[in-house]
Amino acid sequence: MAWLLLLAPLLSAVAITCFTRPFKKLSLGISVGAVALSFLIALGLFADFIPAPTPFTWIELAGFKIEIGFLIDPLSKLMLLIVTGVGLLIHVFSLGYMHDDPGVSRFFAKLSLFIFSMIGIVVATNFLMMFIFWELVGVSSYLLIGFWYEKTTASDAARKAFLSNRVGDFGFMLGIILFWSLTGTVAFDSGVLVPLHGVVGYTLTVMVLLLFCGCVGKSAMIPLHVWLPDAMEGPTPVSALIHAATMVAAGVYMLSRIFFVLELSPSALDVIAWVGGITALFAALIATQQDDIKRVLAYSTLSQLGYMVMAVGCGGWPAAMFHLATHAFFKALLFLGAGSIIHAMHHEQDMWKMGGLRKKMPVTFWTFAIGTCALSGIPFFSGFFSKEAILAVALNSHPALFWIAAATAGLTAFYMLRLFITVFFGPAKSEAAGHAHESPAVMTVPLVILSAFALFAGYSAFGLSHFLAPDGAELHFAMILPVSLIVVASGLVLGFSLYRNQTKDPVLIPLFKHKFFIDELYDHTILAFQNFLGRLAAWCDQWVIGFGLVRGSAFGASVGGEFLRLFQAGNIRGYAFLFSLGVALLLYLIFS
Repeated sequence: MAWLLLLAPLLSAVAITCFTRPFKKLSLGISVGAVALSFLIALGLFADFIPAPTPFTWIELAGFKIEIGFLIDPLSKLMLLIVTGVGLLIHVFSLGYMHDDPGVSRFFAKLSLFIFSMIGIVVATNFLMMFIFWELVGVSSYLLIGFWYEKTTASDAARKAFLSNRVGDFGFMLGIILFWSLTGTVAFDSGVLVPLHGVVGYTLTVMVLLLFCGCVGKSAMIPLHVWLPDAMEGPTPVSALIHAATMVAAGVYMLSRIFFVLELSPSALDVIAWVGGITALFAALIATQQDDIKRVLAYSTLSQLGYMVMAVGCGGWPAAMFHLATHAFFKALLFLGAGSIIHAMHHEQDMWKMGGLRKKMPVTFWTFAIGTCALSGIPFFSGFFSKEAILAVALNSHPALFWIAAATAGLTAFYMLRLFITVFFGPAKSEAAGHAHESPAVMTVPLVILSAFALFAGYSAFGLSHFLAPDGAELHFAMILPVSLIVVASGLVLGFSLYRNQTKDPVLIPLFKHKFFIDELYDHTILAFQNFLGRLAAWCDQWVIGFGLVRGSAFGASVGGEFLRLFQAGNIRGYAFLFSLGVALLLYLIFS
């Protein structure tokens, strides 16, 4: 039965694509049923009602063996519940959001493939199995981000995501190869690290940083962060799935899974911590100036992922996983809430064309309010507990990163209150906002369920920390609580004072609004160089290979043939003369 956890979404994707695609209701039922079955099996594994399946040998060579199986431990149990549980709610929400889309069957087939790929990463027993599913997640994201491929922006965003991840995945692959060359295995087993104890320190550092490249791509850390905001071009349920439960969470999960390798190099952990901390602050600054409701949430995801990666680098992977769990709930809630708003606004995403939705969409309003409080770190909401855990880890390890993280917490409260006030309060700023109405129950029920988790999941802080790391240090909130409350309160007060009753943004900081001009920098350097190489290759193909080698050799043979035809006159005396002339020339060359 445990194998169905992995295979049910795959069979759903194959069945819909090959057989039931013309039958919309049947396709939707198969997809939702498959992820529901995976969720039930995940519950069984979590409660130990269902045993982990026996692995089977896939590759066995001299001294090298690869098994395909399930690694079931507290870490994977938690992640399976997040992937399948939140994934199920997103599937149900999609029934309403994508109801009128002509490609809805194709959409659900791709969702099933995405869930299959992510489950494969979670249960992987070794680097090679993880890497296979790692790449399948990349393919799935490409297909879903570019689902509306008729739009140029969507197809461009899909390619951008795919290529950005290939850069990180190449480094990840090199790290796996280096790990195998040093240990002789690719298994996730701390017992294989004995051969590494005699390895030179810088070699371990290079290996760990190469493995970290996989997280830089999947979890969109600087400098490969540019794909994640553009991924908003896909349908909103895709945004929720990518940002909350699957793709971007894969990088943090992978770091937690292989922490026994990462801790071999303290200097590499320092790099990981600083990359995460800088990404958290960088993305939060950009979020303060975005006008697209989904892009604000996208940069928020970048910032929160930076928190998690920073926690891993500071040695607190249980705190990172705790924040990953709470973030999955409240970020899925916020994205689906944004989807409800966009659906009511006839696919308008500019929050300065919204306003006055509080009374028109009460369920969406209250659930979005809970998600906003959780993300902002308001006390007693889930995000408060997990954020405090990360701040505590940062203070114990890197005090400078603690202050960066605290500043980021204040910015988070500021830009989320900016979003909340602009969307739900004040006058309606467009005709669509004036005629908006609440979404159907198939869309609001998942919001209510997720809001309950966003509100109460944080109360398992100590229990979850013990669940993930029984011998780990306790989470000390008292030392950082005053600082946290002050910065969050400051962000809320500033946001309220600046954006109450505003019809346009009173603050304009071009550097933040244009995302530090990183995309423009890439366009004028990497993309320009790539285009130059493309034009150079096209010129070489046309003139050097096509004209010079292919057509040139053909032309030379043709001209040579025409020239030789001049000597084929059919006159025997002429042939005799030419023969004699050739003999004379040959004798001259020999005896001269």
